[in-house]
Amino acid sequence: MFSGVTSFLDGLRTDPGGTIITFLYIAVCILFSLIIHECAHGYVALRCGDPTAKWLGRLTLNPAKHLDPLGTICMVFLRVGWAKPVPVNPRNFRNYRRDYILVSIAGIVTNLIICILSLVISAVLSRIIWRQDLLEQIAALGEKSVLINVYDSSFAAIVYTGKFSYASMYAQAPWLMYIQRLFLMLAQMNLGLAVFNLLPVPPLDGFRVLDQFVFKGRLSMTPQTMQMIHTAFLIICMSGLLTGLLTTVNSAVMGVLTSAVSMII
Repeated sequence: MFSGVTSFLDGLRTDPGGTIITFLYIAVCILFSLIIHECAHGYVALRCGDPTAKWLGRLTLNPAKHLDPLGTICMVFLRVGWAKPVPVNPRNFRNYRRDYILVSIAGIVTNLIICILSLVISAVLSRIIWRQDLLEQIAALGEKSVLINVYDSSFAAIVYTGKFSYASMYAQAPWLMYIQRLFLMLAQMNLGLAVFNLLPVPPLDGFRVLDQFVFKGRLSMTPQTMQMIHTAFLIICMSGLLTGLLTTVNSAVMGVLTSAVSMII
């Protein structure tokens, strides 16, 4: 986390305007992604017969109802984080095991859908932003996905370093790059949330899915054990030990998604 803070402070010294703009992009993406993730859990729970989230006012887009301060800070500086878990009472489910799994994966599935939709929009914007000769050159190399793969440094990093060296040469609508950048960040943020929440660690969604799919609900733990695991996991997250692993997984998944979208668009 401290490296993320240092990077942010360095950015304020070297490029304050660009750093503030980037921070605003990140803030918008975090608010939207975390809120939609938690609302998805609550909405699916409601459809499965449990109105707890609705009764407690969690089916809302109000950030104050969802954001966890520490989880939000980690999201800003580590690109992995969490919100306040939506309260769910499984005893209200119509079909306990099926509905428990549906509610558990609702946030992950929603984040993946947002990621894919954001990539589709970014791919469409690429066809508008860039001149046809550049698109043809990239397509001839079989590298169309670099236009929207946020983990591919061969193109996106050059365009979005603040220099915009390609804008004057090949862009026919450079102003749309700012809008595309928002969607690319949204794709990255939602993919990161989906992958992070798949980790089989309480209280993340991956733990509940593992419990129901593999152990048939037998992974019961005392509140004290859950708290100890949660605390240890927080320390690991804040230390940055998971960053390399998550970045590798995110990069691989993003590569697959961008290749698929680039073949269609």
